[in-house]
Amino acid sequence: MGWTAQDIPDQTGRVAVVTGANSGLGYVTARELARKGARVVLACRSEGRGRVARERLVVEVPGAEVEVERLDLGDLASVRDFAERVPYERIDLLVNNAGVMAPPYGTTADGFETQFGVNHLGHFALTGLLLPALLATPGARVVTVSSMMHALANIDLHDLNSGRKYRRWTAYARSKTANLLFTHELARRLAAHDTGLVAAAAHPGYAATNLQTAGPRAEGRRGAERAMEIGNRVFAQPAEAGALPTLYAATADEVRPDSFFGPSFAMWRGAPAPSWRAPWTLNDQAADRLWDASVRLTGVDFGALKV
Repeated sequence: MGWTAQDIPDQTGRVAVVTGANSGLGYVTARELARKGARVVLACRSEGRGRVARERLVVEVPGAEVEVERLDLGDLASVRDFAERVPYERIDLLVNNAGVMAPPYGTTADGFETQFGVNHLGHFALTGLLLPALLATPGARVVTVSSMMHALANIDLHDLNSGRKYRRWTAYARSKTANLLFTHELARRLAAHDTGLVAAAAHPGYAATNLQTAGPRAEGRRGAERAMEIGNRVFAQPAEAGALPTLYAATADEVRPDSFFGPSFAMWRGAPAPSWRAPWTLNDQAADRLWDASVRLTGVDFGALKV
């Protein structure tokens, strides 16, 4: 049967921050961590949806310690405000889960292409701003959620914001490659400074969430939205299964720095297992250059990890 949510170790006394926790994979991740005793911060772009998610969660997990904080990863001012508001001197777990998938071309509040800005730069900045609390916590982890679709495209270091030509799925794949390059470089820098903080990554395979339908819905492409809905029903595994690789990366004892987990069956579905990743996501030079570009674009320099 493999690893399930019942195998999550006791999380009592631990603090977990989960981005995009009001629905889908993020909600399941937050709920299962809370079920095992963690104090969970639901970091959500919409406070209203976050409050609804919290009300649902405390019904499903009576006695759960859950808080809601607003976080818009598409606005670096919001990311900084969130980092200043989170009232914890220690954070045991940061789950960089939130994301957007294949929307029409747009930009964030800071002028970055939406997918690169939200999926990568927002989480890069958040991790850097929360780094002191993470480093102060023995056994802490940063888990960043990528996608098996990262294999469709490497990043273009000369056109990170897809300014030359925007193809929505290519831009999505590049943002998910960026997630893995970020994890790779973060793990390298953490090791160079001999910290105990572990950076790992995960992907859900093909999981049924509202992520697939959000883009077509935003454009009024009802046919595409309907096709995604059918695909979710027929081919996808439920969000409860899709969240397991993230929960495994976040809590299992055998997780090592820069590891990548996904479903065991063809990266599509099944119990969590080590996942294949494209060779370019392990490229030291590309990871270092993306890191430097991300520092320049966000203004967050990870001071404790400078090399």
